[in-house]
Amino acid sequence: MLFLIPHLFPSPRLLEAATPGLMLPALQTLLARGTRTSRPDEGTEAELCAACGIARQQDWPLAPIALAADGVAGEGYWLRADPVHLRVMRDRIVLADSSSFVLSQQEADALAASIGQHFGDDLRVLPLHPTHWYLHVALAPDLRTTPLSVASGRDIQPLQPQGEDARRLRGVLNELQMLLFEHPVNLAREARGELPVNSVWLWGGGTVPAVPAQKTTLFAQDATARALGEFCGSAVHPLPSQLEPSMLKTAGVVVLDALTPAGQCGDAYGWRESMRELEQNWFGPLLAALRTLDSTGVCLLDPTSGKALQLHARDAWKIWRRRRPLITMLA
Repeated sequence: MLFLIPHLFPSPRLLEAATPGLMLPALQTLLARGTRTSRPDEGTEAELCAACGIARQQDWPLAPIALAADGVAGEGYWLRADPVHLRVMRDRIVLADSSSFVLSQQEADALAASIGQHFGDDLRVLPLHPTHWYLHVALAPDLRTTPLSVASGRDIQPLQPQGEDARRLRGVLNELQMLLFEHPVNLAREARGELPVNSVWLWGGGTVPAVPAQKTTLFAQDATARALGEFCGSAVHPLPSQLEPSMLKTAGVVVLDALTPAGQCGDAYGWRESMRELEQNWFGPLLAALRTLDSTGVCLLDPTSGKALQLHARDAWKIWRRRRPLITMLA
């Protein structure tokens, strides 16, 4: 079984601020006894696609899958074009996704209408949901993007689209930001003390992929994960409040995203409190059931850092491996 736990291994700055005095005996024991591995840090969406058997195109094709979940069977090439707030800091530009603001459907429609009037077919976004916007491209571009979940809370400069068509697209997005700067919707939002929507983030491009033959059981509350599972015809279950031992007998994926809001914005207190809940409801029961794991074991993977912990039943007996301070074990 695969446990996707974004921000389990956080940035050094957050780790240093959040871990003093924090004791998580079950997690620390698991970290001491398991085997650390690493893989590319491509985000939760990439790991879900790979686990479900969705083939990678230039991107992992989440846009056409989410489009179907939002009620449109779109042909051709689609990108997610989600509304975001870009915060200009002294030496970088940091992205805040829609978890940091509330956008109404009326506001989304007004912004999208202005974008379409200004750019025409070059950038005609479709706001099927206040925070799920889509862009149809007539010809598939040479473009590779970064998932929004990976970019959120980070400097966007190294995460910009890549490929032969990226330069032209970046020029369009720069013009878009100037258009949105003085848009009436954003002026009204700023007057109310709300974050303006000053750009869109393009990601997850592709055409509708083939439905994989394999069926992977998913436990998740994340909308993207559930849309992916439903597209694949997999069993999709709500995330239970705590680990149930029967889940460990399933070759499935569990998405534990409680750390994501704090991890994205560097909230040390929020990260500590979420870790305490994971310790009680998930890491503790996992440690208690460790010796009952089957031959494949379980993997705790942080898809935002690429760091992972592999656990097998034999690890339950490695009592000579002692716990160390959490800051050392998560570094």
